[in-house]
Amino acid sequence: MKKETVGFVGLGNMGNHMARNLIKNGYPIVVFDVNTDSTNSLKSDGASVASSPAEVASAVTKIVTMLPESSHVQEVYNGSKGIFSTVQKDSILIDSSTIDPSVSQHMASEAQKKGSVYLDAPVSGGVNAARDALLTFMVGGPETHFNQANELLSLMGKNVVHCGAVGTGQAAKICNNMLLGISMIGTAETMNLGMKLGLDPKMLAKILNMSSGRCWSSEVYNPVPGVLEGVPSSNDYKGGFGTALMTKDLGLAQSAATTTKAPTPLGSVAHQLYRTMVNHGLGGKDFSSAYLFLQDKNQK
Repeated sequence: MKKETVGFVGLGNMGNHMARNLIKNGYPIVVFDVNTDSTNSLKSDGASVASSPAEVASAVTKIVTMLPESSHVQEVYNGSKGIFSTVQKDSILIDSSTIDPSVSQHMASEAQKKGSVYLDAPVSGGVNAARDALLTFMVGGPETHFNQANELLSLMGKNVVHCGAVGTGQAAKICNNMLLGISMIGTAETMNLGMKLGLDPKMLAKILNMSSGRCWSSEVYNPVPGVLEGVPSSNDYKGGFGTALMTKDLGLAQSAATTTKAPTPLGSVAHQLYRTMVNHGLGGKDFSSAYLFLQDKNQK
């Protein structure tokens, strides 16, 4: 039995792998991205290429979007050639971008007016997890609609968690990324200090990862070049999750903290440090380049 065609908009570092996993599982897909190199790479694997998000929406009733920021989501959905201009009734729209929860809530309201359903479903796990279909999806929306999207999301991730109403997926994601940003800085500082004290970085990482300091940043995504293979730090901090995007997510967390009056002193400091990194030209590097930034500070 032929599977239903799925739309996919946004084929960056994460979206490209996510879309490929749908193809690997036998789903025909129609894709759109402003970067033609990205769409061409999917086309060679069998994807159909649309000329706009509107063309995607006119062709399918299930769409996944994976975009950098709130403004991109608003344009892709509400723009003159956006999804809402041609969306079909009863369509399921799954947005895996990390954006302001209030934007997700607004998109859900607009979708409802069109007779369709919008779920916020941001992800965690990084590029390697996207490639290997090991992502964690944090999903906000009515449970019945979550159940409709679950099968598709399970092909791209290992964990699919229903967080509650629309916007709660985004809330969970920005909380996670605030902790991730803080822990990466802590790991970079710790590795730098240990190496200055004469410790071999691989040995130090081994100790950390069998001790109480263990965390994802030390064990899976170590920021020191050469400690782990297949991570951005061992590839000149290329690919992965950009410093500019981490800065954006920490900004979302700080905005939410201000709105809810939640004290986040470490989150605030982490946001300031990543903003400084962007100003020092590291915005396009992976966020683990916090270690690289410390090396630059060492030399001054």
